[in-house]
Amino acid sequence: MTSRPGQRTAAQRATPLRAAALRATALGAALLLLGACTGPDDVGRTATAGDDGLRGTLTVFAAASLTDAFEEIGGGFRQEHPDVELSFSFAGSSSLAAQVVSGAPADVFAAASSQTMRRVTEAGRALGEPEVFARNRLQIAVPSGNPAGVEGLDDLAREGIAVALCAPEVPCGAATETLLAAAGVTASPDTLEQDVRAALSKAELGEVDAALVYRTDVLSAGAEVEGIDVPEATQAVNDYPVVALRDAPNPAAARAFVGYVLSPEGQRVLAAAGFDAP
Repeated sequence: MTSRPGQRTAAQRATPLRAAALRATALGAALLLLGACTGPDDVGRTATAGDDGLRGTLTVFAAASLTDAFEEIGGGFRQEHPDVELSFSFAGSSSLAAQVVSGAPADVFAAASSQTMRRVTEAGRALGEPEVFARNRLQIAVPSGNPAGVEGLDDLAREGIAVALCAPEVPCGAATETLLAAAGVTASPDTLEQDVRAALSKAELGEVDAALVYRTDVLSAGAEVEGIDVPEATQAVNDYPVVALRDAPNPAAARAFVGYVLSPEGQRVLAAAGFDAP
């Protein structure tokens, strides 16, 4: 049949449809090829570390002797949870426990002794059972060069030796009392400090001839002090428990942080800082 001028044939009308179909087919093939070139690893790389939904501020109360280790642990935790802002409060465990019991808005509490943690659990402030994540023992810290010639616990009772100890109400002070009793030594401290880092600083600055502190604190001080091992220290080892707190402002992040402290990575950091495994 002959078409009239200006009238398109059926074949001519079908040409644009075939072209569109060919373009769609080509696009589909390209997408399939792209999908074939994208493996599971590429999918993982498109996800962000914050996809777990954890965000907001996480407040951690921790014993002063945990300062260096927890700051490093905090760095690793932030890499995994970049939307969480960590806020640490380091002080004597007894002081922190009192704040927790009084209702301070904290998410996690890490203490330097089980006895101190018990104040928090008995007040109903713990979310679940505390878990011991590390252990620590005492060591004598002396200024670099050991100018007073301190050799052991007996020297802490020697006349003319300036000594810094932790106050009895804080965990390092309670451990000190146990240690001195086991060794049969009666020390006459020149100063009693409310946390172990304060006692350490006295030796670092040369204000005392010796201080009884945790061996992790001696390691953290580097060349500023020297550590003297005490055989009786095995009788005064402190367990370090950690727990997420009831009524925590950020409970999900609190549980995640506790889990990170107990994880192989958290334990590696603690071991490098001189803590014993739980």
